[in-house]
Amino acid sequence: MSVKTVPDTPGVCEPPDRPAGPAARLSPGRLRSVPHVGLITVLVLVVVFTAVQSDTFATDRNILNVLGQISVNAVLAAGLTLLMTAGGMDFSMGSNVAVTAAVAAKLIAGGHPTPLAVVVALLLGTALGLVNGLVVTFTDVAPFVVTLATATLLDGVALLVHDGNTLSVGRHMFAFGNEKVLGVPWLLVVAVLILLATALVMRFTVFGRDAFAIGGNEHVVPAQRHRRHRPQAHPLRPHGPASPAFGGVMLLARLGSSSPGSTAGLSLQLAVVAAVVIGGTSLAGGHGTVAGTALGLVLLGVVANALNLLDFSSNYQSVSVGAVLLVAAVANEMHKARAPH
Repeated sequence: MSVKTVPDTPGVCEPPDRPAGPAARLSPGRLRSVPHVGLITVLVLVVVFTAVQSDTFATDRNILNVLGQISVNAVLAAGLTLLMTAGGMDFSMGSNVAVTAAVAAKLIAGGHPTPLAVVVALLLGTALGLVNGLVVTFTDVAPFVVTLATATLLDGVALLVHDGNTLSVGRHMFAFGNEKVLGVPWLLVVAVLILLATALVMRFTVFGRDAFAIGGNEHVVPAQRHRRHRPQAHPLRPHGPASPAFGGVMLLARLGSSSPGSTAGLSLQLAVVAAVVIGGTSLAGGHGTVAGTALGLVLLGVVANALNLLDFSSNYQSVSVGAVLLVAAVANEMHKARAPH
């Protein structure tokens, strides 16, 4: 038995003395309805506090430095947002970055042309992601287990490629990793374009809409289409450049070298997951926004920069990322519990 409800007549359910001025627009209820208002509030507080404590924080040079440093994370986070929205997870992205950066550096250091090294790295990273997606799809093994195993394997491969040595590429990729266009770092331009492309895919394509449907309920999407899209979400995320392989190339260009135990691997992976979760993407799937992910990236970048400018030990950065991630995960679940079903 179903009950058919009649739409309310406009104005009937509204109190006649309802305020219509600025006070109504700034009411607590309306503020709570603003997307990511809590995240924005925390970000503003951190920015104001750090700007008061440090004279160099608000300078153009420092702001561009922060945005440039999070560019690699942004490329990975864009794809992870789509993947987690579809109910998936990938813990091997940071390790994929480590391998592709090491392979590209090995080729360049060995005298091979830089374009060839970049193409090989992109193909390798995409192939690794595709293997993850195929295993998850056709064996029904949990993505967490598959990608965690892959991460461990790839960490070992990266060490084998380095063979205990730091691989330098000199100035072969210096322009891409350090120069600017119209005052904006090339890496930041690439990251913004990938974030925008991911947002458009999630909003306006069947692939993106299926990601929300699969994440909310796998049985909503026909099984054939589910199997067709799910493996693609791993290597493409949702397009070729937005892959861990491209992140590896960007990281190599920014650092100019690849070394064992570099900033890639688990530390990079946790930072990316933290940014996506802080941005409001549901751990259970079905909800996620690129805008929230971008805010999460900026917050973590600002916190890391603030700790550095205020002369805190670098060890506090891992503590801060873990603490913020824990709080965000709890808040995420509480918001999900309060949401109407």
